[in-house]
Amino acid sequence: MKKLIPLLMLLVSMPSLAQRQFDIEVIVFKRAVNPEKVNESWPNDMPDIDFSRAGSLNDSSYRASKGVQALPSASYQLNDEVAKLRNHAGYTVLMHKAWRQGDNGKGSAPVFRFRAGKDFSTQFYPDGSEKGSSSNTSSPVDGVTEVAIDKPLYELDGKLQIYVQHYLYAEAQLDLKSPSTKQVIVSAPIDETPAGAIESIDLSENTASDDVQDSNVIAGNLASIEPQRETLTFLKDYRLDQKRRMRSSETHYLDHPLMG
Repeated sequence: MKKLIPLLMLLVSMPSLAQRQFDIEVIVFKRAVNPEKVNESWPNDMPDIDFSRAGSLNDSSYRASKGVQALPSASYQLNDEVAKLRNHAGYTVLMHKAWRQGDNGKGSAPVFRFRAGKDFSTQFYPDGSEKGSSSNTSSPVDGVTEVAIDKPLYELDGKLQIYVQHYLYAEAQLDLKSPSTKQVIVSAPIDETPAGAIESIDLSENTASDDVQDSNVIAGNLASIEPQRETLTFLKDYRLDQKRRMRSSETHYLDHPLMG
């Protein structure tokens, strides 16, 4: 059976006298499967996604700087597909957005950052480590107690760029975050030889040979000691990282076994 095809995009070219305009509609959804049960190798550590050029579709100033118009939900064309996904127990829709942009190149086309889904900030730190039972409240000073307010840590976090470079391209880097476990070494054993494990060496004239000396060294009571390991829960990133050539007025799918 073919793997799930998880990122659904519709791009429609809108010609004008000034420049071409593209209406872009995107659905991001995930599969209801255990990521560790999928026949894939998932690294525990992923490099951070570069969001230095990315902006939010909800940011009107960023949209204006890129000549982007957010489209109302009444104009969406993939509502039937969303309804089918939501009615299926195997899928969860994380995001459904649409906007209009020009035919800019890679250097000037908008890069949108999308965050959606469950907020894990009450369970995990931004580096993915699990929070302990201790409170995140500092000691009171002069009767004032400072409380650290965690930033949202969304289940979906990534970026998407649509641009023209002779052809129409889509570049997607999307992380799906999900709790996982890993084993770490918490302490390594110190290799100590038990008292009396090595017998004395006879250094008399009759045992001057190195071979004879080596034969008089007897090791005893040496046991193999395994390092102590601990199983830790952490927030793991499962990444979709793809670049795809597109055609306008077509619906495109990006393959990934978990999400898109």
